[in-house]
Amino acid sequence: MTSIPDPAASSAASAPADEQLIRALEDERYAAIVDGDYDKAASLWDDRLSYIHSSAQVDTKASYLEKLRSGYYDYHSIDHPIERVVFAGGLAFVYGRMIADIHAGGAPKHLDSITTAVWGPDADGWKLLHFQSTPIPH
Repeated sequence: MTSIPDPAASSAASAPADEQLIRALEDERYAAIVDGDYDKAASLWDDRLSYIHSSAQVDTKASYLEKLRSGYYDYHSIDHPIERVVFAGGLAFVYGRMIADIHAGGAPKHLDSITTAVWGPDADGWKLLHFQSTPIPH
C-alpha cells in the first residue's frame, strides 16, 4: 500500500515550495469559478468538501457544483489576498480574504469576507477539503 506524503513531515527547505503550490492552487480554483470552468474547479475539490458560504449556507462538493452549473451562483470577479498559509497535521490552512461580485439566486451581491480554506493531500495531489467564508460587517 502506498502512503501519501505528509507535508508536515517535509523539511523546512521545502516549506516555501509547498506554500507556493498551495497559493497556486488557490489561484486556480478561484480562476476556474470566475471562468465558469467547473470541471477544473471540481478536480481541485475533495469528494468530502464542505463549503460554508458567507450566508451560512453549507454545500457539499455535489451540491455546490450543481448550484454553479445551474447558474444559481455566478461569480463575476474575485480578489482573494492570502494572509498566510499554515501547515499542520498534514493539512494546509489558508487564511485570507475574498472580495467578490456575484449573482446568487439571481440577486447581485458584493462579498467581502474573511476566509479559511483547508487543503489535504491525496493520491492525485492536494484537494480542497473545507472552505468557510465569514462576512466582514461594514
